[in-house]
Amino acid sequence: MADYRVPRADMQFLLNDVFNVGADWQQMPALADMMDMDTATAIIDEAAKLAETLVAPNSRAADEQGVTFKDGVVTTPAGYKENYQQLAEGGWVGVTANPDFGGMGLPKSLSVHYEEMLCAADIAFSLYPGLTSGAIMTLDLHGSDELKNTYLPKLASGEWTGTMCLTESHAGTDLGIIRSKAEPDSDGSFHIHGTKIFITGGEHDLVDNIVHLVLAKLPDAPAGSKGISLFLVPKFLVNEDGSLGERNAVSCGSIEHKMGIHASATCVLNFDGAKGWLIGDPHRGLPAMFTMMNYERLGVGIQGLGGAARSYQNALEYAQDRIQGRGAKATQNHKKEADSLMVHGDVRRMLLTMKAFVEGGRAFSTYVGQQLDRAKFGDNVEQSQRADALVALLTPVAKAFLTDTGLEATILGQQVFGGHGYVREWGQEQLVRDVRIAQIYEGTNGIQALDLLGRKVVGSQGSNLTPLLEDIRAFCNDSDTTGWKVEVAALLKHTDRLEGATRELIEKARGDENLVNSVAVEYLHLVGYICFAYMWLRMALVAAPQVGEKPHLRSKIKTAKFYFERILPRVEGLLPAIQNGSKALFEHEEDEF
Repeated sequence: MADYRVPRADMQFLLNDVFNVGADWQQMPALADMMDMDTATAIIDEAAKLAETLVAPNSRAADEQGVTFKDGVVTTPAGYKENYQQLAEGGWVGVTANPDFGGMGLPKSLSVHYEEMLCAADIAFSLYPGLTSGAIMTLDLHGSDELKNTYLPKLASGEWTGTMCLTESHAGTDLGIIRSKAEPDSDGSFHIHGTKIFITGGEHDLVDNIVHLVLAKLPDAPAGSKGISLFLVPKFLVNEDGSLGERNAVSCGSIEHKMGIHASATCVLNFDGAKGWLIGDPHRGLPAMFTMMNYERLGVGIQGLGGAARSYQNALEYAQDRIQGRGAKATQNHKKEADSLMVHGDVRRMLLTMKAFVEGGRAFSTYVGQQLDRAKFGDNVEQSQRADALVALLTPVAKAFLTDTGLEATILGQQVFGGHGYVREWGQEQLVRDVRIAQIYEGTNGIQALDLLGRKVVGSQGSNLTPLLEDIRAFCNDSDTTGWKVEVAALLKHTDRLEGATRELIEKARGDENLVNSVAVEYLHLVGYICFAYMWLRMALVAAPQVGEKPHLRSKIKTAKFYFERILPRVEGLLPAIQNGSKALFEHEEDEF
C-alpha cells in the first residue's frame, strides 16, 4: 500500500477559501479567543504527522494480526496500545470535548479533517477514539454534574474510552423490543441485566477503564421505544477519590470474526447485574443516545471518505508506475516497451471518479461541520436554528452518501490495480473490506434514507428541505459565475427537479403507505449528487481566480468540469425511479421471489 499523505493543501483551501470558517469562528464567543486560521493550520500539521508517521504505517500489520480473545480478555494488535497512548497524551481523543473537562473544544469544521486523516490512516484504529468522542458528547449534554465530573476528564484525556451499547441479538434497528433490564438500587444506582452484541471497543487493552453507555428498560417502562432509558456502566467502578475500584459485573463473552476492521474489537457484552447510573430522564434514553448516534453517523460517513481518499492515492500511484499496454499514437512513450496505465481512458475515468468523490466529499463534510459549529456556538438565534435544521437534514446524507461513494471509490481503486488489487500484498483489498461496514453500522444506509425522506422531508411536509434549496439558489444567484453558466444552469435545474419530485412524493405518500420505503435510497442519492454538485461549484468559483498563484487548483477546476459532465448526469436515472414509486416492488407475492 502506498504511503499515506495528508492532503493539507486541499484542507487549507476548503477552510480558508471556500468556507472561510475563520470569519465564522471570530463571530462565535466560545471560539473567538481560541481559534484562528494560524492555529487551525498548526493543528492540521500536527495531526498529519500522527496520521502519516504513527498510525498509517501500522495499519496493514494490525489488520493481518487482528484482535485476539482469550479468557475474557481482548488484546489489540502490536503497536496499537503505544500508538493510542501517544494519541491520548497529545490530547487528540478529546479534540471536540468540552474544555471545562480537559478537551480541546475544536470546532467541527476543523475536526472533520482530523477525523478523515485518522480514518484514511487506519479505519479500525480510528474507531477507539471515535466512539469515545461520541460518548463524551452524550454525557456532556445529558449527564448529571456528578457523572460528568467523575467521567468526562478521564474520557476527554483518553485515559478511558467509551462505547455505546444498543444492539441485541433480536433487536437491531427496532430498539423498542430490547430486553435489557435496569433494576433500581437503594443508593440511586441501577443493576443492569442483559446481553449486547456488536459493541465496538467493548473490551480491549488500550486503557484501564471502559465507560459503556447502555440502553435498558426500567421495571415501569412503557412498551416500545418510549420505554428505553440510558445508563452509564463502567468496566471498573470508580472510588470517591477518582481511583479505580472493583471490577463491575460486565464481561466480554466473545468477539466477532469479521470481513474487515480486524483490528477493531467487536464484542458481545454480558451485563450480569452490573452497577450503572441513569443518564438524563427515565424513559428518555433513545433521544439522549441519538446525540451520540448522530455524531457517530457523520463520523461513519467520514470513514467512507477516509477510505476513498486512501484508495485514490494508492490507485493513482500504481497507475502512474504500472507499465501496461499502449495508448493511442499521441500518448505513446516510444522509449519504453509499454505505456503507463494513465494513457487508458477507462483508468482515467476511474481515477477521476474517485477524485471527484473524495474532494467533493471532503468539501461536503466541511460544510456539514460548519453548520454544526453555527448550531452549537453561534449567538445568532435565527442562524443557529437554521444551521441546526440543515444538520438534521444532512446527517443521514453524510452518513449514507459518503459511505456509498466511499465503497465505490475503494472498489474502483481495486479495479485500477487489477489482479494486484485482489491479493493481500498491495493492501488495497483491506480498504474494500474495512469501508464495507460503514454502510451497515450506525443505522444501515437504507435506514438513513428512510430517516431523510420519511422523517425529515415527508414528515415536515418538505419544510426541512427548504434551507438547503435556499442555500444552493442563493449561492448560484449571488456569485460571479462567469465561465460556469452551464454548470450553474445544471445545478439549478436539478435543484428545481428535486423540489418538484419532493412535492410529488409528499402528495403521493398520502395514498401509498409503501412509497417512502420504496424510493428512499434513490431520493437520498439524488440529494447527495446535488449536494456534491453544489460543493464542486463552490470550489470551482473560488479556485478559478487563484490559478495563477496556486497552479494545483487547475486540477480542481478540471475535476469540477468532470463532475458536472460525467457524474451529475446519474440523477437522470434516479428521477424516473422515484417517480415510478412502489408498484413494481409490490407486484410480487412472497412465494414469487
